[in-house]
Amino acid sequence: MELIQYSDSLLSVLPPLVAVTLAITTRRVVLSLGLGILVGALLVTGGDLLAAGQYAGQSALAIAWSDGMPNWGSVNILLFLVLLGCLIALMTLTGGSRAFALWAQQRIKTRRQAKLMTGLLVFLFFIDDYFHSLAVGTICRPVTDRYRISRAKLAYLLDSTAAPVCVMTPVSSWGAYIVALIGGILTAHGIQDHSAFSAFITMIPMNFYALFTLLLVIATIIWPLDFGAMARHEEQAGKGILYDHSKGTPPGASETLEAMCNGQVRDLILPIVALVITTIYFMIASGADSLAQSNTAFSVLGAFENTNVGLSLVYGALGALAVAAALSLRLGMPLRQWLAVLRHGIVAMWPALRILLLAWLIAAVIRDVQTGKYLASMAQLAMPVWLLPAVLFILAGAMAFSTGTSWGTFGIMLPLAADLVMVAEPALLLPSLSAVLAGAVFGDHCSPISDTTILSSTGAASHHIDHVLTQLPYALLVASSSIAAYLVLGATGSVWLGLLTCSLWFALSLAFLHLLNRRRAQAHAVLATAAI
Repeated sequence: MELIQYSDSLLSVLPPLVAVTLAITTRRVVLSLGLGILVGALLVTGGDLLAAGQYAGQSALAIAWSDGMPNWGSVNILLFLVLLGCLIALMTLTGGSRAFALWAQQRIKTRRQAKLMTGLLVFLFFIDDYFHSLAVGTICRPVTDRYRISRAKLAYLLDSTAAPVCVMTPVSSWGAYIVALIGGILTAHGIQDHSAFSAFITMIPMNFYALFTLLLVIATIIWPLDFGAMARHEEQAGKGILYDHSKGTPPGASETLEAMCNGQVRDLILPIVALVITTIYFMIASGADSLAQSNTAFSVLGAFENTNVGLSLVYGALGALAVAAALSLRLGMPLRQWLAVLRHGIVAMWPALRILLLAWLIAAVIRDVQTGKYLASMAQLAMPVWLLPAVLFILAGAMAFSTGTSWGTFGIMLPLAADLVMVAEPALLLPSLSAVLAGAVFGDHCSPISDTTILSSTGAASHHIDHVLTQLPYALLVASSSIAAYLVLGATGSVWLGLLTCSLWFALSLAFLHLLNRRRAQAHAVLATAAI
């Protein structure tokens, strides 16, 4: 079927615009994604409803099957989610989750310490953002629930420590991918002053959004900087309502299960350790196999660049399940509970699976409509050279927001940014590439169709749209600071002045929010006194 392309038309942004706008206004993510897919399918088929249905069906099939072979990249992620659901159910039934929560309660005495534990665990799970969001969510949820931290806040902590750390860590699936892209750019432009790795390291302090997102996470751990929708969720959590029950049970939750055995802390810790070790081992092993097949010398960075993340996650989940099952044998769990593990694993993850499948489908539609190419073409408009880093940050953010993929944005925008800058002002190459990385993470954080956003809400067992709406104000706060910093960096070429600008803007924003929260707390106190 011949598809109509819209790379030079504003119509290309219509499918993501419909999906995102409806998701935010109606809070019905599945319906919104479905309508966005329908709009895109009608566009590429010229309004032929029958052809649009055929196109949508073929695109959906291609998610799991293409060129006569299973599309293992997608299938493995879906399988990992189901296996993780089974693992969570098994650890709940054996009493491991309850035992860990009781153990943590004896050592973690405050809500701040519970949030701090969640934030710090990123440094153990930095290998991949999917891995981090789901694994850390599984570990921390019993503790954050006990200290009445809303699921929306937990999802924010997971999402805002996943991509920002991964995008600045060379030994991660993200870092290896970015280093490979940078290497291709340097080779294409004949640049020999930097290696790809040294360029990546040089760019870290210029990734203002990632750096200050992590600082904002620290600030929200230390102080109750809750505003917008997050303030309402945290207020409800203080009353014991951790998520909006009117929307049903969120994906990844295990509230319908109760512990059937008197498990111990090791019934949670050992399976998680097995998950970490097995996943990392197979990430390195699969990457090493790929290097060997191409007759390339082994290196850790090279292994992560060529790793099979999805397959490694599946092996990791199977290893964790095997350990959890072996531990549960001593507890004498009845056969019917083993069947409940499989059933609950599928049921608990079904909302996430459904949203993720639709997100992938609309991403395919957006690719065919060529939204990314249209947005990228806007960067070629004539403008002062010093504006380039800030403009590239905004465009990369818009592209990641519209397409739901930061990696896809990296692949399109990094080479484009390099081509623009090398013609206009070569000295701004690394600042401009950093702006693209930062903008892509920003857009990914805000997008309801981002797979990372979906999996973070799943790991926290938060309703997806609640996570999107509560994280958005925090992302916009850091983005505004980053734009100011990139304007200064583009005008002066000084990283330090850029960091100083971002720091001042960021500090003023935090001071305003802190004052706002104090006044709100005082108003609540007055109302409480009046009620008495």
